[in-house]
Amino acid sequence: QVQLVESGGGLVQAGGSLRLSCAASGIIFRINTMGWYRQAPGKQRELVATITGGGRTNYADSVKGRFTISGDNSKRTVSLQMNSLKSGDTAVYYCNMQVSVAMSYWGKGALVTVSS
Repeated sequence: QVQLVESGGGLVQAGGSLRLSCAASGIIFRINTMGWYRQAPGKQRELVATITGGGRTNYADSVKGRFTISGDNSKRTVSLQMNSLKSGDTAVYYCNMQVSVAMSYWGKGALVTVSS
């Protein structure tokens, strides 16, 4: 059974930094894309950043220049370095690993709270 476990969430002041990490356990033969999504209270889950097996990255406009995603397919790990955090970044952050168009795995989420 595949499980994704996030770590690194917490409380930080505006302007500060946090690093989220996610590791997968269980058997995954191939990962197409790894990524981070977030869901703020009362809002829908939204994409934050993704990285393909080839290293191509994609970021939401709201985090470009502040967040950096990195991943290692062979180790089944993905990280998100978050700098210059804003109160609007407060959300539960979810790790995602997509193995096919129709199938992906999700972590349970890590809470990031940015105080102003």
